[in-house]
Amino acid sequence: MTSNHTRLQRMLADACGLTLLAMLALSATSIVMRYGFGTGHVGTEESLVWMLVLLTCLGFPLVAGGPLAMRIELFRPREGSTFQLVRDVIAEAIVWAASLTLLLSGVKAAMQVGGTSPLLGIGEWLRPAALAVGGGLALVIRLMTLVSQKVSWRYLAVVFLLASIPALTVAFGKPISTLPPSAAAACLIGVAIIVAAPLPHAFILAGHVALIFGSPLVEPALALSLLGGIGRYLLLAIPFFLLAGGLLIVSGLADDLVRFAASLVGRRKAGLGQTVLLTSVMFSGISGSSIANAAFSAKTFQRPLVANGYLPERAAAIIAATAVLDNIIPPSIAFFILATATNLPVGPLLIGGLVAGLFLAAALAIAIRLASGNVAPPPVDPLPRRTLAFRALPVFGLALLVVLGIRFGIVTPTEAAGMAALYTLGAVLLAQRSLGRALEAFRQSATEAASIVMLIGAASPLAFLIAVDGVAASAAVLARSLGDNPYMVMLAASLLLLVVGLVLDIGAAILLFAPILLPVALAVGIDRVNFGVILVVNLMIGGLTPPVGILVQVVSAATHLPAVRLFYAVLPYLLALLLALLCLSVAAVALPKIF
Repeated sequence: MTSNHTRLQRMLADACGLTLLAMLALSATSIVMRYGFGTGHVGTEESLVWMLVLLTCLGFPLVAGGPLAMRIELFRPREGSTFQLVRDVIAEAIVWAASLTLLLSGVKAAMQVGGTSPLLGIGEWLRPAALAVGGGLALVIRLMTLVSQKVSWRYLAVVFLLASIPALTVAFGKPISTLPPSAAAACLIGVAIIVAAPLPHAFILAGHVALIFGSPLVEPALALSLLGGIGRYLLLAIPFFLLAGGLLIVSGLADDLVRFAASLVGRRKAGLGQTVLLTSVMFSGISGSSIANAAFSAKTFQRPLVANGYLPERAAAIIAATAVLDNIIPPSIAFFILATATNLPVGPLLIGGLVAGLFLAAALAIAIRLASGNVAPPPVDPLPRRTLAFRALPVFGLALLVVLGIRFGIVTPTEAAGMAALYTLGAVLLAQRSLGRALEAFRQSATEAASIVMLIGAASPLAFLIAVDGVAASAAVLARSLGDNPYMVMLAASLLLLVVGLVLDIGAAILLFAPILLPVALAVGIDRVNFGVILVVNLMIGGLTPPVGILVQVVSAATHLPAVRLFYAVLPYLLALLLALLCLSVAAVALPKIF
């Protein structure tokens, strides 16, 4: 059973990687046809969106056990305790119930949806059918996983019973009107966070549980709403940028970037710590993912930092703190999620992220210098700086291509992401690196993208419920209750976002709170782009704060250091980021077009 379980997961990962490869090939063909010959196929964009849906549905069964399951460990119970057993059972039941939700709602939607795609000529029922297949495969994989772990039949029976309750209640029960549907969904998400269930599954199940409390989104509509959240052309940038970051490491360009950064700042006080910071700033121009940068930097810098006199926890804290910049300095996946959730313009957001990111980098540079003490500088690279700069030049060219291309409307964000992935793939081939490592980058990027995109899609029904239940109207009332002082509104929003960042992943927080807080900011005259940038900076700082601190958790896992020690060690850098956030927030209100 274990071999079959592993084989099925590998087959799905391969299918995801091949789908991403096909998406990249189609995107490349479209770019060449558009800019080289002034023509193109009218169905290209829709084809790419359908392929993104397929990628997400194929990758969903791998999410619960994957690197981006987004499980939030608020506390760690004693191993083998009754509390741990209860928590694990509830978390597993949420995974099963969410998978069952996709299966049932997808089947019902596929049976009711008619018509064909006008551009592709294929049946529209195929998209909800893919959702149902993803849910069904997820159930199979979870069952095989539990059997391979040799859990008792009682454990399986309790999980199955708990997972069946929402579906049975929706099918045979009467709606409960004592709680608004959005509040019921929020309670379910809260329970999922407490028991460390994967957030994508929690969001999916929350939309289904809301049906018990009178949600107008019946099961077929729930599936179609989720598909509507997934099927957005802008979201194609997420798997492409993740792929570009993975291929950057495989190609060896990331190592060239590190050596050049060391040649610039390595000889100064706390030079290796400053090298980590400068590498993060440069790496941000490609990956767009703080988690990717945290993992890369932990592998690259932890041992050299310790060898040069840094305490292990201080070295890991520097790595986690500097990784914050990747989701702020463009191309930032966080800004693409924000644009999707609020319809804000991507180009100005990315420019604002660049300004804010460089300011935060300056604050971190000061903190690293002050907190590092008398640490010896690293050994001098034998190659001259000019040679190292020349070797790192391809990375800078790519970063400029992405940022300037999007800002001046030369290419769309999705096209820029595709070009970045193509560029780094070419670098892998030119460097004659292992093709197997490149294929693994495709598989990993595809499955990570499936987790992120499914989370975005699952938030669409919740956004609808928030609108129906009048939460947005309540936010407007809150804005009026704070008066017309934009500084007070910005302070209140920042405090709320910092609290939210304590317990929620940045993607989930953006999807839930950006549509609520943005109207509040606009009501008092805060520029929408300024507020969007401050919102992302707020939530990214949450990557360093306990109890969740996803960036700290990633570095902790990579360095095998306890997260508690890292949370304490990261305090000087967290303070520097908070002070920088305060300055940026004041400037965002005082200077309407600062970003």
